[in-house]
Amino acid sequence: MSRIVNILLVEDDLNLGFLLVEFLELKGFAVKLYRDGLTAFTGFQNGHFDFCILDVMLPKMDGFTLAKKMKILNPQIPIIFLTARSLKEDKMKGYEIGVDDYITKPFDEDELFYKITAILNRSHLSKGTSENTFQIGRFQFDFQNQSLEIDGQKRRLTERESTILKFLCLNKNNVIRREQILTAIWGENDYFAGRSLDVFISKLRKYFSPDPSITIENIPKVGFILQD
Repeated sequence: MSRIVNILLVEDDLNLGFLLVEFLELKGFAVKLYRDGLTAFTGFQNGHFDFCILDVMLPKMDGFTLAKKMKILNPQIPIIFLTARSLKEDKMKGYEIGVDDYITKPFDEDELFYKITAILNRSHLSKGTSENTFQIGRFQFDFQNQSLEIDGQKRRLTERESTILKFLCLNKNNVIRREQILTAIWGENDYFAGRSLDVFISKLRKYFSPDPSITIENIPKVGFILQD
């Protein structure tokens, strides 16, 4: 993500709200905290937000009503519910509104971070207005057709190779974190998915070997950076 992501957070537990604001800001997000649904909706109408995290049980306007109103104004806005309840009926109601995911309290903050980045990356890759062709050194990469071409010679990439390469291209000359790729593509950030990602990165480096100006640098324990 090349710009700061603005998150609207609605949590009536002030202690938890402040802890989440501090955690998310340390992760590089800009966060605006609201304590009730009505004030949050006014803030949503008047501000610009890329992502919403809503408690379900809120004063003045509950999370379901708030999410529904937000989706009317912006059907594409990603939303995660925080809830102390794990009833199937509640989850079905949220998914019908268009909520992207649920996290049941108490929860691990890293789990929230991985879910946010996975949803944002899926959203970014699926946007019809996003780029699908990229110039990388002497190579032309066509994401939609899964092809990599240099000097008239074309290589067909696998779907996973293409998706990983698009992540790198969208963040060219900037570090993209391993967990962002892993959670968005594999759906998890574990040892085996990590090893698989390393294999795909090695393949991509080999494909780019005809142009020595192109590098995919590994930043240990952080991520990768594509440069040309």
